Amino acid sequence: MDRDKLRWFLAAALCCAVLASWVGAQAQGTGGATGGMTGGAAETSEATVALRLLETTDIHTNIVPYDYYRDEPTDEFGLAKTATLIKAAREEVDNVLLFDNGDLIQGSPLGDYKARTDPLQAGEVHPVYKAMNLLNYDAGNIGNHEFNYGLDFLDLSLEGADFPYINANVYVDDGDDNPDNDENAYTPYLILDKTVTDESGTEHELRVGVIGFVPPQIMEWDRSHLLGEVIAKDIVETAETFVPQMLDEGADLIVAIPHSGFGPAERQGLEENASYLLSRVEGIGAILFGHSHSVFPSEAFADAPGVDLERGTISGVPAVMPGFWGDHLGVVDLTLEVSDGEWTVADSQSEARPIYDSENDAPLVEADQEIVDAVAEEHEGTLAYIRDDVARTSAPITSYFALVKDDPSVQIVNQAQTWYTERAVQGTEFEGLPILSAAAPFKAGGRAGPNYYTDIAEGTLAVKNVADLYIYPNTLKVVRLNGAQVKEWLEMSAGQFNQVTPDGGADQSLLNENFPSYNFDVIDGVTYKIDVTKPPRYDAEGMLINEGSSRIVNLAYNGEPVTADQDFLVATNNYRASGGGNFPNLDGTTIVIDSPDENRQVIINYLTEQETVNPSADDNWEFAPVERPVSATFQGGPDAQQYLEDVQSEDETIEYVGAAEDGFALYELTLEPSSAQ
Repeated sequence: MDRDKLRWFLAAALCCAVLASWVGAQAQGTGGATGGMTGGAAETSEATVALRLLETTDIHTNIVPYDYYRDEPTDEFGLAKTATLIKAAREEVDNVLLFDNGDLIQGSPLGDYKARTDPLQAGEVHPVYKAMNLLNYDAGNIGNHEFNYGLDFLDLSLEGADFPYINANVYVDDGDDNPDNDENAYTPYLILDKTVTDESGTEHELRVGVIGFVPPQIMEWDRSHLLGEVIAKDIVETAETFVPQMLDEGADLIVAIPHSGFGPAERQGLEENASYLLSRVEGIGAILFGHSHSVFPSEAFADAPGVDLERGTISGVPAVMPGFWGDHLGVVDLTLEVSDGEWTVADSQSEARPIYDSENDAPLVEADQEIVDAVAEEHEGTLAYIRDDVARTSAPITSYFALVKDDPSVQIVNQAQTWYTERAVQGTEFEGLPILSAAAPFKAGGRAGPNYYTDIAEGTLAVKNVADLYIYPNTLKVVRLNGAQVKEWLEMSAGQFNQVTPDGGADQSLLNENFPSYNFDVIDGVTYKIDVTKPPRYDAEGMLINEGSSRIVNLAYNGEPVTADQDFLVATNNYRASGGGNFPNLDGTTIVIDSPDENRQVIINYLTEQETVNPSADDNWEFAPVERPVSATFQGGPDAQQYLEDVQSEDETIEYVGAAEDGFALYELTLEPSSAQ
């Protein structure tokens, strides 16, 4: 072959190769998901983009760094502190998106103040949005506590947000029992068009899909507000429906924002905590979760399935959960690569940045003054509201030992609920039935920290003290149960304790850390003992796990054993009466008095009428006698030491052991054989 023919042949081959490469690139431009991303806009160059996702969650109207229950400033929480972290995080990178994950408008006295005392009006901006609108959020998700004040209040509140809201698994209740034609009550997802800059300064168009979820248990927790109005569906099934649709609509990256904790590894349906299961839904590129007031990544998840703590991933998917009340900022840094129109997540790093150093008891940031100023009027109104006097107490009211002894903070709630019910049944078919009352300790340390306890001195009781005793805006309900059902209620509550034995040693742990304190119901009006040497009958999810075990012994009413068929009225709240906590026989069908009155207002009314109250615990429950000494440890607040003398008895002693992790103190409970045996 001569040189001219060779040159022509090589030129033709080169042209064919270029043409084939161009055709292939066009075909790949419509490719499927890789690591939660797909080919989107007509990108042809290769580039690397750093994208930062920021998350706040479970703010619970804690905007100003102020503890309304203690009536003093705090460095440990408040969105004004988180705002400083948000602004700093934005300065560090070019491409940032900011999201909130709900439980925003309820949770502190400020939330109650704007819902009840100085109600939000049409055209008025809720204080949480006065603050958040200054931070330029890209989208928000609806949490379960958003429904606590009813749908009308929620809608009115959301009108003040300058950013869009999403929720995919709440639907309008059309009443036709046909799921195929159900319509979403809220915008299920958004696809945000984000202009991002790569490492060379070149701009690219990135389409970020954002989808939100809420626990389907809202239908139990806020039944009175939601029944007949909306229905809530399974989180994972909803994701499996909408994520492919978002990809088809051109989303390059899908960010799931579930107001839902980590949860189980295996699907059972309608999970409250479904974030782990979401990590296995194909197409999701990042998860910003919340609801359970935990921090991810952290050592609390060291043994969780599919977790890489170093990178902050679940099943390989970047994820973060930034605590609660604004005590952390969630940060997910994604390294995105685009090549021939296809975006992929090449690398990631997640962290939850704190506002407070708990080990050294020191603030890490100052509050953002612009945020503080934005809600100054509502803050001052809340202070005036919480300082109103309602009564006097003749004894201190504390919750330091509420999980191990009958407790004054629970006692006074039960007294008020019984007082209300006695009046509510007068002249009705229920008059004359025995009245009991169930209440749980809401502030008992745990994940909320070593200072999260009620501690009210003898003397004046103000509204802030009532809000401290009863932190939720529940409404009072009364259920009708027989003696056997009351016993099962108490068996479920007794799941608060691990099984401990005389041979287990002093270092065995008394409290089940997976059992929330708000499910440890104490039922007043009966007397009973809890045998912690036996295994629990129910687990924390309400599943019967030891059918042959019975921890509740000597259950009596007016000194006589309770019989299985004996009728009782039990005062409680809408959460418990409608199925919250998965207690046996409590699913809404046993409610006989469906009161619209808030439990908190009932307490205020009771205190006002009494003028002076004695909240001292009546010791209607205690641990069952043991044949040999049994010792076990539990964590509590360090300030509880001053009340140790008040909780000692002949058969039960509690001693301070020493300092524990994260600012807690370690105590040891010892059960001695009863002298009456």
